[in-house]
Parts: sequence; C-alpha cells; structure tokens
Amino acid sequence: MGLKDSSGHTNSATARGAERESVSRLRRRPKARVLIIGGGINGVGTFRDLALQGVDVALVERGDYCQGASGASSHMIHGGIRYLENGEFRLVRESVLERNRLLRIAPHYVKPLQTTIPIFSTFSGVLAAPLRFLTHKQQGKPKERGAFLIKLGLSLYDSFSRDGGSVPRHQFRTRQKALAELPMLHPGVKYTATYFDASVHNPERLTLDVLQDGEKAGGRASNYLSLASVRPNADGSSTATLRDELTAKEFTFTADVIVNTTGAWVDLTNQAMGAPTTFMGGTKGSHIVLDHPGLLAACKGREIFFEHTDGRIVLIYPMGDRVLVGTTDVDADMSEDAVCTDGEIDYFIDLIGHVFPDIAVNRGQIVYTFSGVRPLPRHDATQPGFVSRDYRIERRAQGGGAAVLSLVGGKWTTFRALAEHLADDVLAELGAERKTSTAKLAIGGGARFPDSEAGIQKWIKAHMTAARDADRTAGLLTRYGTRAEEVIRYLDAGPDRLLRSTRELSVRELQFMAAHEQIGHLVDVLIRRTSLAFRGLVTGELLNEVAEALAEPLGWDAAGVAAEINHAQEVLKRYHGVEVHSLVA
Repeated sequence: MGLKDSSGHTNSATARGAERESVSRLRRRPKARVLIIGGGINGVGTFRDLALQGVDVALVERGDYCQGASGASSHMIHGGIRYLENGEFRLVRESVLERNRLLRIAPHYVKPLQTTIPIFSTFSGVLAAPLRFLTHKQQGKPKERGAFLIKLGLSLYDSFSRDGGSVPRHQFRTRQKALAELPMLHPGVKYTATYFDASVHNPERLTLDVLQDGEKAGGRASNYLSLASVRPNADGSSTATLRDELTAKEFTFTADVIVNTTGAWVDLTNQAMGAPTTFMGGTKGSHIVLDHPGLLAACKGREIFFEHTDGRIVLIYPMGDRVLVGTTDVDADMSEDAVCTDGEIDYFIDLIGHVFPDIAVNRGQIVYTFSGVRPLPRHDATQPGFVSRDYRIERRAQGGGAAVLSLVGGKWTTFRALAEHLADDVLAELGAERKTSTAKLAIGGGARFPDSEAGIQKWIKAHMTAARDADRTAGLLTRYGTRAEEVIRYLDAGPDRLLRSTRELSVRELQFMAAHEQIGHLVDVLIRRTSLAFRGLVTGELLNEVAEALAEPLGWDAAGVAAEINHAQEVLKRYHGVEVHSLVA
C-alpha cells in the first residue's frame, strides 16, 4: 500500500532512515488514556487542552497536520455574520468572543481584518429574509440583501462584541463616500458597510504551534500515522492498529477513550473502527490565489465580502502581495479528490467582475488553487449555504471497549472553545477534573509577541546580525512568532547559508524544521511549513535545493530525493493547479 500525501494522494514510499522519533515515542509506550484520531485544528486543539490538564494523551494524523479542511480555509477568524440569518445566535456570540480572544492569545498569526460589504439596494430581501430564516431554504430567485437587512445584521453583530470587544463597530458609507474610498467599485453601488473581523495568514503554522504546546505539556503526537482497525478489550479499553504511512510498518496502541476528529472523514473513521455512522454531509469549498497588482490595489488593504448573484456569500481578500478569492459551497463527493474545478474558476472570475467591473482577470494570473471539504453535519434537503456551522459531540461505546467521541462540525474561529468542550467531555469519561483554562493562555509564538509596529521593529533590530538582515529577521518573526528566538539560536549555532532560489529559507532552517516540526514529505515544507506554494513561488531550483537540504536529516537517499521531488510536483499540479518543472531529469 502506498503513501498518502496531505490531500490523500497515493505515492510509492521513498527510502527512509531510522524510525521517526514521533513514532518511536508511541511505540515505546503503546498506550495512553486518550487517543485522538485526526490532526486538523480541532483535534490538535483538543490534544493541547487535554495535555495541559495532565491527561496522558496521544494524537495520530494519517497525513500532515492541518492537511484537510483546516488547511483549505478562507484564512478568516470571524464571528460569522451570515449565521445570524440561520438563527445560530449562540454560535455567532461564541465566534465573536473567540475571535477577540485569538487576537490576544495568538497575535503572531491572527490579525484584525477590515471588511467592506458593497450594497446595491436599500430594501431588497426584506420579505425573503424571514422565510430563509424559518426554512433555511432559498425562496425563488435569489435576492440580494439590501442596506436595511445588512444594517440590522451588523448592529446585532456589534452587540456580541461588547464582552471583551477589541475591534471597532461597523460604519455605513453612501455611494459618493464609498466610491471615494474604493474608486474601482462597481459604479452602481448604493452603500458600503465596513466592519472588522480577523484573519489568520498562517493557519498551518498556528496549528503546529497549538500541537507543540500540547507536546511540551506531555502529549505525544505523530503525523503520517493512520488508523487501520480497532478492537475492544475486556477491561473497557480498546486497542488500535496504527500504520506508519512512510514505512508501511504497523503496531498496536491502547487507549481508554478514543476521540474522532477526522472532519469530513468522521464516518469513514468510525467504519474503520467497526461501527459505521452517518453523521457527516460535508460541502466542498474552493479558492484561487491571484498575482494581480490591479486587484490588490483596488481592495485598498481590506477584504471585500459580498453576496454574489446566486445568493452565495463570497470574498476577495488581499494577503500580502497576493489576492485570495473564494469560496464555493457545493455538496462533496467523498469518493473524489477535492480540487478546484474549471467551473469554479469561471465562477470566481465572474464574481470579481460583479464588484470590480473594470478589472480584467484571466487564468494566467492564478498562482495557486486549493479546495477542501467542510466537516458539516448531514443535511439532507437543506441547501449547503444554510447548513449549520455549529458543532456537536456524538458518544458511543466501542462494543464494550473504549468510549468513542466523534466531533461533528466545527470551524476555525471556535477551535479553542470547541476543544475545551470536547476535552471536558473526555475528562468526564475519565472521572477527572479540569486543572486550567486555555482562555487566556498564549499560543506558542504568541507569548510576549510585540504589541505594536514599533515593538516589532525593536524586536527585529535586536535579533539582526551581520549575516542576517532586517528582511530575513522579520521573515523569521512572521513565520514563528517569538518562537523565532529558538530558531535563531539554532541558526547561529553552526554554519548556514540562504538558498539560491529564495531568500526566505536557509539550509540550517530546513534542518531545524526536520528536527522539530515532523516533516514527512518535501511538499510539507512548500505548503504547510512555509507559504511558498500559496504565493506561487515554487520553482524547479527550489524543489531541488529543499530536497537536498532535507535528505540527510530525513534519511533520503538519491532515489528518495528524486521520488520526493516527483511527489511534490504531482501534488502541486493535481491538487493546486501549479506545474513546476524539476531541473533533474
């Protein structure tokens, strides 16, 4: 059986050296009180929470961390204004509180995001909105929500921010002022509404920070380790057979409680454990990333969040020098790869023209695409856009063995609160009590992170050297937060050089990643340990340099290096629309 990359792609195994330390730690002591299956943000958040309570907890992930829906998000940390229409007031309130909290405890990755809604009517949708609210279905032809409805929603939305609020309240602009602020907007705009949410530009690295917090607290975790089967034991525990996806070796691991946080794959995971379920009904969401200076300039640094002609809420979102455009919401076929289709790309180009009619966009400006399946509950006749984004926890006994808790639903913004809820349920199963809250606990490199631009510049200046200029130092702070201090100590402890193909990585930093960040494949560095693939910066030379730098620490021989380069090329082309030609034949 071959390897699976983070998108589920199968590839033949490459040559490996000694067993990975993350796997050895599980094999040496093949039991824990709790085994978590699934290394997306919700599983990793629960892992961290339980470890901080002193629980003996282990986590396994069949691909790389943040490899599914967690890594295919819209990069937003938001209160979910549109959930008000579904009547999900509890979720909106929790989301707003958690957004504000993440701005404080993860300031290295979570930043305020100014968001503008272009509005083309005053009272449109007033009659249809109550029916949508009551039935969760579109009644007839979609009608745009007008200024009255949006004003009502934003006023209610602001009210949820009163407890610990850290962002300004919304503002309305008339047409003249709206076009003065955003002159490239469609001239037919009547109003704009501007409010603040938050963004997470490095969701993969935030997930890794949460994981490492859990490891430092005593938890054990490994990626590229899949669940093959589970059998119940007479003592109320269960024994899982785990398979190392990088070596094909299997071993058993015993736990008293099993937590299934595999997202859209929850039902398939339960089936592998011998107890099929029908909890899930995920929808696919796709995005494209554009290198388009004109569109970037038109956004004026803010997210444009609006309703497209089909009633779908979509976004245009500047990220650094790129623009993210999304998202679709269609029922997912779990038997097929989640990829951005030609039809979805046409949809994105069309929606850009809806608000910026004078900006031309073509496929050649797309540098990256991505798609994931949202872990939504089964929704039968309910239209995808109206399916609840809230979560629930399903419990069942494993045939006399360990209790199994399955997470159904969940979203990025509420991962900390969700993890606390799920951890409390696990603690109840174990007859244990909570020792500490994570509500005010800084995450990873968010601890002591500078709270102003002046503070950031002071930090950069203090950590520069003759060999490490301001740009390189700033890049390390952006990538790791204050954990960059640990990375810098490692870099300064031996000879180092920047890669020829990018000034954003050095040989020794790649060695640090190999030693401390559970790199399984070359593609992990390109997509999840850095944002190089996301920004369309992967070249053949970069593939070769990164693979060569990782070869020794990861035990890849010449054939292994070649296989990893081929694997990365195939993943980037098949799942992200990126074709990279290697320099090696």
